Amino acid sequence: MRIALLGGTGDVGEGLALRWAYHSDHDVVVGSRDPDDAHDAADRYERAVADHGRERKITGFENAMAADRAEVVVLCVPPYHVADTVESIEGSLDDGDVLVTPAAGMKRDDDGFHYHPPSAGSVTALVADAAPDGVPVVGAFHSLAAGRLADLDAELGVDTLVIGDDADAKSRVAGLAEDIDGLRALDAGGLANAPEVESLTPLLVNVARENDGLGDLGVSFR
Repeated sequence: MRIALLGGTGDVGEGLALRWAYHSDHDVVVGSRDPDDAHDAADRYERAVADHGRERKITGFENAMAADRAEVVVLCVPPYHVADTVESIEGSLDDGDVLVTPAAGMKRDDDGFHYHPPSAGSVTALVADAAPDGVPVVGAFHSLAAGRLADLDAELGVDTLVIGDDADAKSRVAGLAEDIDGLRALDAGGLANAPEVESLTPLLVNVARENDGLGDLGVSFR
């Protein structure tokens, strides 16, 4: 399967690109608003994977071109950019493609980080509202620590909650998640449950900030 990581030059995009390139045979495409940035990141990720003993080809394109080449498109962009990003790639999406969003709305004050959803109710709902008909939306990867993902020497041993209204799309994303060694996908229901899932992100950030040695915190349900 071919996976496009839009905004794949950022922390989350880097971690997912490295893990899929290293642990699976899926084609990984890095997207960015600037194609040169995408090419540079793809080359950098290739070298990182090669340094760990695996030769893989990772390509980089402008976001719309990256999406056009993929069956699963992961929106590794800040929450306030997701709707604009979906609109900018709308012509590159085909029926049956899957949009995946790991973003969570947050705001910060003196006490820490707090869940701050958009007016749509969740970032996942915002993406679903912007997505073309025939392109299902799945929320996943919200609670993964980017630093831990990008460290190929680190064992994960964590879970990701997967939400969506299209059972086939949700199953595809869960399968992709579990192609990453040490990552387990758990079904958390439909898109209506997105606020509960997204709100885990600021909680984990706060716990990591307040406790030494937990900078790469994740969740595991037992």
